[in-house]
Amino acid sequence: MPQQTAQEVIEIQRQDWNRVAAGWEKWDEFFDRSMACLNHRLVGDARLRPGHHVLDLGSGTGYPALLAAQVVGSQGRVVGIDLAEQMLAAAERKAARLGLTNISFRTGDATTLPFGAASFDAVTSRFCLMFLPDVPQAAAEIARVLKPGGWVAAAVWSDPDKNPSISLSVNAIRSVIELPPPDPTAPGIFRLANPGDLSSMLTQAGLCDVSESEFAAEWSYASPEEYYTNLLEIAAPVQNLMAKLSINQTQEVKRLILQGANRYRRGDRLVFPFVARLVAGRKPL
Repeated sequence: MPQQTAQEVIEIQRQDWNRVAAGWEKWDEFFDRSMACLNHRLVGDARLRPGHHVLDLGSGTGYPALLAAQVVGSQGRVVGIDLAEQMLAAAERKAARLGLTNISFRTGDATTLPFGAASFDAVTSRFCLMFLPDVPQAAAEIARVLKPGGWVAAAVWSDPDKNPSISLSVNAIRSVIELPPPDPTAPGIFRLANPGDLSSMLTQAGLCDVSESEFAAEWSYASPEEYYTNLLEIAAPVQNLMAKLSINQTQEVKRLILQGANRYRRGDRLVFPFVARLVAGRKPL
């Protein structure tokens, strides 16, 4: 099978994330609560302050862009960019409900940003960069649009074994059907999981004071069934794998996922650990 071009990968991802946009909006409150700690960390690592102009890459349904808009205030400005217009429509509805007038959203590709050089005081990104077909090019674009002295703060997923709520489903599917081994260089959830992957790309793009760390936290579900429903409604990569299964295989995968999820029961809830890799860097003065 011929390798997909970068543009083909981007178009497939646009379709995938548009397909699950309604699920993300349905589970919006859950993720806003669960990811609040990470959103605040990104805003802090980007050194945001009132009056800043901020670019958020892969905004999806609005975070951390909405939090950034609250931080920079009426004299600041936030632009959120994402491939999926339906995800951004949900973000716009949230911004309107919050009464935020200093934020806008637009569709676009993070590897060809439609902004001039030195346009932004800071760039943020949460769980976007690992899905890009050309991460070094995205890093170069981040460096280009940052003002001298400006910071980028990005979160990507760490190792699969540290993120069981993500890896559990893929392992269950793999036990039912044969899947090709993951290509560590291809766009995907764990594309930038290894130490130094993203930080080296930002350094090569010309950023300085680059640092990275692991950020460990938890998220919680009321039951295995709630976790399973959430998974099927918001995880586009899992949906794509599930589509390959027969009815009987789907039932077996569900059984395995529910069984595996029960291992994370704590009292009357399921509590999953998750670990993000946080990378930050500054454009030299």
